[in-house]
Amino acid sequence: MSLITVGTMAFDAIETPFGKVNKIVGGSALYAAYAASYFVKPVQQISIIGYDFPDEELESLQQRGVQLEGVEKVADKKSFFWKGLYHQDMNTRDTLITDLNVLEDFDPRVPDNYQGAAFLMLGNLMPKLQISVIEQLKQKPRLIVLDTMNFWMETAMPDLEAVLKKVDLLMVNDSEARELTQQYSLIKAAKKIREMGPKYLIIKKGENGALLFHGDKVFFAPAFPLEEVFDPTGAGDTFAGGFIGYLAKSGDISFENMKKAIIAGSAMASFCVEKFGNTRLKELAKEELNDRIQLFRELTSFETGLDL
Repeated sequence: MSLITVGTMAFDAIETPFGKVNKIVGGSALYAAYAASYFVKPVQQISIIGYDFPDEELESLQQRGVQLEGVEKVADKKSFFWKGLYHQDMNTRDTLITDLNVLEDFDPRVPDNYQGAAFLMLGNLMPKLQISVIEQLKQKPRLIVLDTMNFWMETAMPDLEAVLKKVDLLMVNDSEARELTQQYSLIKAAKKIREMGPKYLIIKKGENGALLFHGDKVFFAPAFPLEEVFDPTGAGDTFAGGFIGYLAKSGDISFENMKKAIIAGSAMASFCVEKFGNTRLKELAKEELNDRIQLFRELTSFETGLDL
């Protein structure tokens, strides 16, 4: 089943305790598309780039089954650029530079051949742009997943509240869930968020895993334990791409299958952090992915019938 991914395609400059890189491709839609392409084709990309975005990166995406008719290229502007510095714990970072460039004029358009897509992944963007994409679709996808961040909660809350009413599943991290609801308890925060519109909620907790909520059901999946985390940039978007890519491949959007999709997304994210940018995703073999998913299964399974 086809999948639309919406978000940024950009350049990042990243410094972590393990090294730094001055310019590498990134962006929410780029990470999501790479991850999703391991599970489903086509992935139909909607984004915007400048004249400086490398042709070889576009070719790499196309070779993986990513369609680019929805990617606008602006001939006289640079691509979106972000520079960040990660702290020693790798969970906190400082944003040093944000150059919007082409993103200032982004007006996403859904190509005719994207119509009828069964799945829609709305990466982190201005909520009004996310609404625009939804409203351009002639047929509602089976599942609409939304990612957002605290910046939009602070600067565009009315638009964010509007788009939350139109989506099926929201992905946020734990601090964003608390800020959105003003509830410290994640259980209370989850209930309040689902009252805002989404039937499903995923709260990401970084190296501590992820929680899935639906009705009175809760599922927790750990993150894969790694000896070293080299660069966490894009891990959340990679998780999202793997999650919705798996669902699109199976065509099953039940709560039980979403549990499996979380493991698929977590496995993809665990590879993303092993090298700078999307380097690891580009070289990943399916056999490696299958092996890590099997390790996840062994990590999380146990026999019932404990003696007390």
